[in-house]
Order: sequence, then C-alpha cells, then structure tokens
Amino acid sequence: MYKDKTFDFIIKTPPAAIQLFEAAKLQVGQGSAEPNRKKVGSVTWEQVRAIAESKMPDLNCFTVESAMKMIAGTARSMGIDSGTAPWDN
Repeated sequence: MYKDKTFDFIIKTPPAAIQLFEAAKLQVGQGSAEPNRKKVGSVTWEQVRAIAESKMPDLNCFTVESAMKMIAGTARSMGIDSGTAPWDN
C-alpha cells in the first residue's frame, strides 16, 4: 500500500499442485498419505513440461529443465509418478 492508499494487485498462476491434480485426472485433495510407498496417479513428462512452462514467471529458476525438476518434485511429494526423467536416459 502506498501513501495515497493505492495498491498493486498481482495475479499469479494456479498452484503447481492443482495443475498436477488436473493433469493426473485426480480430484483435488486426493494425494497419497504415503507418497514414497503408494502412488495415486501418474503424469507424463510432456505434461510436466507444460506445467513448468506455465509456471516459469512464478518459479525461482532460469531454465525449463530446472522448472521441470521442481514440478516433478512436487508431484513426487504428492504421490504422483512422473517416470524416468528424460535427461537421465
């Protein structure tokens, strides 16, 4: 808020978790209670790339690959499987 009582209103992109739920076709809030043992869904690396590209302005990274790693980490912590990373092949 400024001295003249105006303010800036910034709209961010939707959270990565919500986009991952939509990509995996899961209802919001249906993440795994044990993400390291029980997987509840899966996403492809093309879907991870699309989410990463849409989230780039809000993420603290410079390349799409690093944004993909961040989105894949979010998916992993939710119990959503993303398979083997394309750069690991």
